[in-house]
Amino acid sequence: MMRVSSVGREALPAIQRIEVVHVTSYGYAAPVSLSHHLAHLRPLADAFQQLERFTLDVEPAPALRSTGADTFGNACTRFQLAQPHDSLQVRAASVVAVRPRFQGLEPARSPAWEAVRARLRYLARGDFEPAVEFAQPSPYVPRLAPLRDWAASSFAPGRPVAEVALELMRRIHTDFAYRSRSTEIDTPLQQVLQQRAGVCQDFAHLLAAALRMAGLAARYVSGYLLTQPVGGGPALVGADASHAWVQLWCPDTPGVPADGWLDLDPTNDCVPALDHVRVAVGRDYGDVVPLRGVIRGGGRHMLQVGVTTRRLGAAPAAAWPAAAAPAR
Repeated sequence: MMRVSSVGREALPAIQRIEVVHVTSYGYAAPVSLSHHLAHLRPLADAFQQLERFTLDVEPAPALRSTGADTFGNACTRFQLAQPHDSLQVRAASVVAVRPRFQGLEPARSPAWEAVRARLRYLARGDFEPAVEFAQPSPYVPRLAPLRDWAASSFAPGRPVAEVALELMRRIHTDFAYRSRSTEIDTPLQQVLQQRAGVCQDFAHLLAAALRMAGLAARYVSGYLLTQPVGGGPALVGADASHAWVQLWCPDTPGVPADGWLDLDPTNDCVPALDHVRVAVGRDYGDVVPLRGVIRGGGRHMLQVGVTTRRLGAAPAAAWPAAAAPAR
């Protein structure tokens, strides 16, 4: 489960191509007469991640289908099935090119955490900072006094904000056990804190909550990661399924893109480099569920989810598109 941070590894290729196949299958005890679904399965594209190919196949074929963006700018697909059906399969296949984002990270040169917190406080007639939306509690990330107490020792006065976040990431990795099926989607964060065990979704929520309790902004990230990391090392935890981690807003930090968001994976105690594929960002899991829906009929249902990630090999830096969107 232990993973050394991938920041600064010299063996990393300039660009890594990754194939991801994500299959979701439902079986219903009785026919479903009508269903509406929302999918967050299309990987994002920006200055550090390019989407070379994406297909989303739905069986049975939807009567209506549309693509667009949600309130956070994530790509999403909506579809409706109007014919009776006793099963549903959604297959998303992607080929993504990724390049490192944080190779020059210098945590000690990030601003003090109190200074970042001050920038997120509302002042009449002051400048509005969009990141403040991610400093507030959310349905899956409530305010928890015991979690604030647990995190307090990392928030020494004047300490650089990136150093604080990296220490909290490592403490979650050390203090909490990764235990498959130890929680459900709706398991309260208070219970995860008490039992000291969970999965990647829980650890992302824990880290986001600890940072938000101190007045900092933290985004939940959904995506995928390679089972065997680029550059060697032990297998990562949370692969072969959807993965989740956190982004901390720490502006004016060397090695962090201009938008100020630094990725942190508490499940694997690492700053992502070439092993992670980003799909969507939100306040918590509820904003970026890979596939959700409302159905009429169906009775009991059985769900199966399978994710396969495969390294396709490094690509030359010259192959990277010249005109890339700003980093998210």
